[in-house]
Amino acid sequence: MTEVQPIFDEDEDDLFAIPDEAADEAKIRRALADHAAGRVISNEAVMRWVESWSTDNPLPKPKCGE
Repeated sequence: MTEVQPIFDEDEDDLFAIPDEAADEAKIRRALADHAAGRVISNEAVMRWVESWSTDNPLPKPKCGE
């Protein structure tokens, strides 16, 4: 049996491996603004939703403020 060769160089940095501090800072500022404005979904609401997937009555996707 022949060895499967990857179609990319595993040692080469890809686009997503290049640090972008300005983009990271912008994401953090947006997240903090969303949190301050209450545009968040609680972990408890997300967990209830995910756990309902394996039931006969899955819950609707949670909304901000839940």
